[in-house]
Amino acid sequence: MAIIAELITLMLMAFALGMDAFSIGLGMGMIKLRYRQIFYIGLTIGIFHVVMPLLGILTGHFISDAFGTIAQYIGGILLIVLGLQMVLSTLKKEERTIIKPYGWGLIFFALSSSLDSFSVGLSLGIFGARTAAVLLCFGIAATVLTWAGLIIGRKFQGYIGAYSEALGGCVLLGFGIKLLVAL
Repeated sequence: MAIIAELITLMLMAFALGMDAFSIGLGMGMIKLRYRQIFYIGLTIGIFHVVMPLLGILTGHFISDAFGTIAQYIGGILLIVLGLQMVLSTLKKEERTIIKPYGWGLIFFALSSSLDSFSVGLSLGIFGARTAAVLLCFGIAATVLTWAGLIIGRKFQGYIGAYSEALGGCVLLGFGIKLLVAL
């Protein structure tokens, strides 16, 4: 039963992190990309959402071994800060610059949408989450949500972008609080 609870928690976290990619995808989808480009963009985002949390998990395991319980508090605080940052960024009225979704632009796009996955991976590494489950959930969620964002952005020209990022931030904030209360 604990494995199922952990898997549900990981899927919710993956969905929350993927909402950032979905939100960026909505904006990027307004460029009127071809479906082949959408496919490759989604795969690239998915790969980055596997690599970044893996680096975070490895770092988190090291920190956990070195610092023990203090590292668990740091992990919970990181999730809270990340969630607050995502929520607060939706309140800013700044225009985002459009990055071309190919070459270095695609790499930058993938990296910027997956940096928060590193922080969450760091927290999950500190708490000893199952690495394979984390990477599978994060990669699939990011890929599918990126595809959805790009396609919906292509169709609807960005009516819901900021709200999806705020929702993802609230989920991460909630998990950060849950982790701190459990200690």
